[in-house]
Amino acid sequence: MIRPEELRVVFMGTPDFALAALEGLIAAGVDLCGVFTQPDRPKGRGKQLTPPPVKLLAERHTIPVFQPTRLRNPEAVEVVRSLAPDLIVVVAYGQILPQSVLDIPRFGCINVHASLLPKYRGAAPINQAIVDGATETGVTTMQMDAGLDTGAMLVKRALSIGPLETAGELHDRLAVLGREALEETLRQLCTGTLHPEVQDDALSSYAPLMKKEDGLIDWNRSAAAIHNQVRGLSPWPGAYTLLDTTVLKLAATAPTNSHGSAGMVLAVEADGVVVACGTGALRIGTLQLPGKKWLLATEFVKGYPLPPGTRLGSAGDR
Repeated sequence: MIRPEELRVVFMGTPDFALAALEGLIAAGVDLCGVFTQPDRPKGRGKQLTPPPVKLLAERHTIPVFQPTRLRNPEAVEVVRSLAPDLIVVVAYGQILPQSVLDIPRFGCINVHASLLPKYRGAAPINQAIVDGATETGVTTMQMDAGLDTGAMLVKRALSIGPLETAGELHDRLAVLGREALEETLRQLCTGTLHPEVQDDALSSYAPLMKKEDGLIDWNRSAAAIHNQVRGLSPWPGAYTLLDTTVLKLAATAPTNSHGSAGMVLAVEADGVVVACGTGALRIGTLQLPGKKWLLATEFVKGYPLPPGTRLGSAGDR
C-alpha cells in the first residue's frame, strides 16, 4: 500500500488536452518532481514565441519545467534519471519516449490515450472516431512499451458521441474523462489492485494525424459521410470545398433527405444552405472565406450569394 504523496511523479504533456490530467495529479497530492513539455513555439500572425498550456499550469504551481527539443538526447534522459521518479505519466506529450526513459521509473510509464484501445491507436483518435461515424469512444490508461499505443491496458472509461458533436467538443469531454481514468489508475496502483490487460492486436486500428488536405470535401460521397468529415475535422484542420477557385470552409452541418446533382446548391433556407451529395444532401449552418469571420449561412449569402444551381467543388468532382 502506497500513499499518493509518497509517489515521485514526472508528468509529460503539452496541449490543452493534458491540463485536466495534470490538475488531477496536483489535486491527488503526488510529489510532482518535474513536468516535461514541448519547447515554446511561434504562434499567431505575429509569430510570437508562445509557451504550451502545460508549461503555464506547471509554473503556476511552481513545478519545475523541462523543455528538451528531443527527449531521446542523452542529456534529456539524464535529466529524467536525476529526478528519480517512481512513475512517469504521459498525456499528449508529442514525443516518443525512448526505451532508456521507459526503463527509469520503478512503476513504469502510464499513458492516457483518447480512445478505447486497441481501437484508434495513433495521433488523432478523437478526429478519426468521428470521421468514421463511431457512436462511442472513451479513454484508456495503459502501461507504455516501445510500440505505438500497444502497451497493456489498465483502466477504461467510455462515453457516447453525439450525432452533431465535433472533435473539439469531444476533445473537452474526453480530457475530463481522462483525468478520472488516471485518478482511478493511481488509486489502483497505490492499493496494489491494478490488473493490466494485454491488447489484442487483431482488433487494433490506426488514427494518423489529420492533414489540411483531409478536409477537402468530395460531394459524391454520402451526406452522412461528409457530415462526419466536417465535424471530425472541426475545429482543425477544418473541412472545405471550392467556390469556383476560392476555398470555402464550412461547419455546423446536418444531413437532410433532399436530392440533386452532387455539389449543387439546392436551397438557401432559414437554418442553412442545402447542398446535394452523392446520397442525400447536407445542410450547412456556417461558412467562412479566407481571412474572413465565420458567418451564419443566412448572413453569408447576403454578401456572397449562393443561389440554387450554384456548383461547389473542383471540376473533377462534377
